This record gives sequence, structure tokens and C-alpha cells, in this order.
Amino acid sequence: MSYELIQNNQYNIGHICTKQQCEAGRGKKTAMRWFSPRLERSDYTFSDLEGSSNRFANLLKGLGIAKGEVLFTFLPKSTEQIVAFLGSLKVECITGTLFSNFGEDSLLDRLGDSAARLVVTRKSLYRKIERIRDQLPALRTIILTDVAADLSADVLSWPHLMADASETFAVPVTTADTPSVLHYTSGSTGKPKGVLHRHGSVLQQSHTASEVLGLGEDDLFWCTADQGWVTGTSYGIIGPWSLGVTQLHYSGGYDAGHWLDLLQRERVTVWYTAPTALRMLMREEQELYQGLDLNHLKQIFSVGEPLNPEVIIWSRSCLDKEIYDTWFQTETGAIMIANRPGVPIRPGSMGTALPGIEPGILADDGTELPAGSQGNLCLKAGWDSMFITYLNNDSAYRSKFRDGWYYTGDMAWQDRDGYYWFLGRSDDVINTSGHLVSPFEVESALLELPEIAESGVIGVPDELLFEKVIAFVHIDAGIEFTAELELKIRLHIANRLSSVAIPQEVLQLERLPKNKSGKIMRRVLKARYLGLDAGDISTLEE
Repeated sequence: MSYELIQNNQYNIGHICTKQQCEAGRGKKTAMRWFSPRLERSDYTFSDLEGSSNRFANLLKGLGIAKGEVLFTFLPKSTEQIVAFLGSLKVECITGTLFSNFGEDSLLDRLGDSAARLVVTRKSLYRKIERIRDQLPALRTIILTDVAADLSADVLSWPHLMADASETFAVPVTTADTPSVLHYTSGSTGKPKGVLHRHGSVLQQSHTASEVLGLGEDDLFWCTADQGWVTGTSYGIIGPWSLGVTQLHYSGGYDAGHWLDLLQRERVTVWYTAPTALRMLMREEQELYQGLDLNHLKQIFSVGEPLNPEVIIWSRSCLDKEIYDTWFQTETGAIMIANRPGVPIRPGSMGTALPGIEPGILADDGTELPAGSQGNLCLKAGWDSMFITYLNNDSAYRSKFRDGWYYTGDMAWQDRDGYYWFLGRSDDVINTSGHLVSPFEVESALLELPEIAESGVIGVPDELLFEKVIAFVHIDAGIEFTAELELKIRLHIANRLSSVAIPQEVLQLERLPKNKSGKIMRRVLKARYLGLDAGDISTLEE
């Protein structure tokens, strides 16, 4: 971009995304095109975001909320969530986002562990907090976005507070290491862990928004992720607005007709979405794509789970577009490994490491493995958006690092040309008869069959094989799950992968468990199959 990102040692994310854009001459530029589920449009300039986030920062100061204190938004996709996120960062609060479908136990875990002082929510969701409030001694203020007047001395009205707050706020000079964003991971077992980031993460988020997503001054960018996910904050708020890029935000859920209408009518130039959403679009009736004009759409990127090769092939034939898969985690804060324009795509690959990012494939004993070897995907510690701790769980944080390497918990291998290939989480990869089988590779092979709409693959203990492969499939409407289809599945896996990867059981499900980003929850499938506790399922789709 034509301006320096960090000015006068000011790393404050809220300041960079609003006032700094105004100072760069973008005050009157549209920062956000907001669409309701019915496609009603409202535009907000960078000056609008600056004023409204300043109002929120001032009302926090008026309530006595100070630097380092924790607050959360507990909202569906809404403009208030974005304003609260930016404004609280200006006050140097630790700012978290909670999914609107969380139940009481999930809220208690997160609000209790973080000792949150304030929550912004709406009246219908407040009831959940009200029922657990006596177990949250640190929570002193709740702000409701959809009530005109205060309900009590500590349950306050957003419109009333915002109307009385000033649009002028002096953001303190914020160091790179000042804590910023808090996202809780949903662990396989035990309690969720609070992943804490710092304001200096904006360097990596801005850099990758520019160099990977290719965002520039004249782009219209659409990231479909909910702000409850790290993608929704890193690339639905921070990265694009640090560059002064206009964003489209749609507050509805998946709707193929609405999505394609927005892409075409609004002339979106860069689109960032999830593989599950792309697979759903792939399954839509082809008549939906007749006459669709996406000539203005320069790039499509995906994130959240590995991108199946057949989706890339479909997009090339149906949309005449490449899809570039990207890899990062809540803990990494920004993209680390990616496919991107200028680097040839190898379908099924995670892509190559970004400049300045040093991945490695390590054995369990820490030995670096050569190309072609399967092992732990690790990153050399020290990148700008690296998380700084698990809140109140420093021992778990330290356990993720060894000899200068961050252990991601993913299994992968690197080919001789520097492309990385995802195998699964370290507890997902299946060891059957002494052979390692990637559940993702089996799932991708299953999705090549026209009868199968969704697939999930797990490994379970077996006396003979050590672990056996179990496949769960959701069959397309109108297709019957027969012995002949099961045989076809087994033969396809044998021919496509190997006889070792053939599922010992193929089970039909009406619905596969997925989280809110659309990722198949293998641990839930495994727990249900074995009759065990599935752990935290608060992010599961309803």
C-alpha cells in the first residue's frame, strides 16, 4: 500500500483500522457494505466506523472498563459486534467473540475462565447469561443492543449509552505486545482454551491480506466467516481494513441464491470462504449457474479445513475460477501456508510456506524429517501473529513449544518442491496394520463418487489391525444406500488410494456433525461410535 502501516509506534488495531484510514484520505470511502438476510443494504464509511467505535470506547471508559480487562460480544453477525470489537481494542481491552448459538455451559466455561467484566449481547440471548450470572462474580456489566432503555443498574441499553458518548477518543499509543484478541478453542477433551493474541498481530494479518489475498485499494472483499472464528476477525475485520479495503458483510447464513446474487450484483473481486460452503455450492442444481457473470471476481480463497481436489476441478469447469486453499490456526493468528496466485496449484495440497515462515516436518522425538516423510507439522516460533499464551493455562502453552518449534498438532508431509500435504490432526491420522492413513484423503476419494454428498472418516481401535477405518457418508437425496453402493465405495477407495485405506465399515448418516464453519467434527463421530463423551460440542451446528 502507499502508506506505512505502523506510524509513530502505534500498533493499536482499532486505531489502524479506522482513524489511520481517515488520516490517509479514506474517511469518505465505504468501509463496509452491510447486507441483511433479506439483502437490504447499508453502507458505512471509514469515518462512520471511526466515530461509532470511538463512542463505544468512550462508553467503556465511562463504565470504568480499563486496559487489560476482558469483554466479549455474544451476538449474531451484526454491525454492533464490529463496532464493539474495534472500540474495545482502542481502550486496550482484551476482546473476545462468542457464538450466538452457545449454550449456558459453554458460556460459563469462557466467561468464567476469562473473568470477563462486560458482555455485549441482545435481549433474546441475555436469558442464557442471566441463568448463570450468579456463577460469574467478575461480570459486572451487560449491554443489550436491542433495548431502548436500561433494564437495571448493570443491564444497560446500547442505544442509550452510544447516544450519550462522544465521537472523539484519544487512543493511547499501544505497543506491539499489548494483549488484544481472545478466541477460545474447542478442545477434543477437557475445557476450551483461551488463545490470546497481541496488537502486533496486525503486521502479519495486514501483510497476508495484501500478499496472499492480493487485496488492493479498489477491491471489494467478502469473507463469509462468522466473527466467532479467528478468520472472521483476522480477515473479516483486521486485515482488509488495515489496508483501507472495502468489505461486503452478509448477516445471513448459507443461501446459494443470495450468495451468487451478491457475488455478481455487487461485483465482489476477492472472495474468502470455507470448503464446506464450496462443496455445498458444487451440489446445487447447475441451472443456478446459467448466465452467472463472475468476470470481475479475480480470486477465490478457502480456509478452515483442507480443500478437496474435486472442488478445485468443479470451480475450474463451472465458475472458470481457481480456488486457492490457505492454512492457519487460531493459534497462528494469520495465514502461514497457502496456495496463491503466481504459485501453481497442486490440488489437495496446502500450498507452500509464506516468506518469513519456516515450517518443518518433525518426528515425535524432534528430529527433522526429509521430504516425503509423514510427521508433525511444526513452525519456527516468532512470527508476528503468534499467540502469546493460553489464558490462565501457561503450562498448556509451554507444551506446544519445543526447541524453538511450535507444534501445531497437525500431521503432514512436504514434497520435494516445498508443497505441504495435510494428513489430519495428530489424533486423527489412522494407523492401520502399520500403515498411516489420512482421513482427509479417504474423505476426498469418497466425495468423488456422485452418490455421496458428505463424508467423514475416523479410526477406531481394533484387535487385529490396531486401528480400523470407519467411513460415515451422507447420500444424495433420492439415492438408496445398497450393498452394491457399499461395494462400489470399497472398490473406489482401493483403486483410488490403496487396499489398506478401505473402510471396514461404511455407515450412512442423515447428517454429519459439523461446527459453525462447516468443518466435519471427526472427534464427535468417533465418540458417538465408541459410546464416549464427545467433549465440548458448543460450536456444533444446530
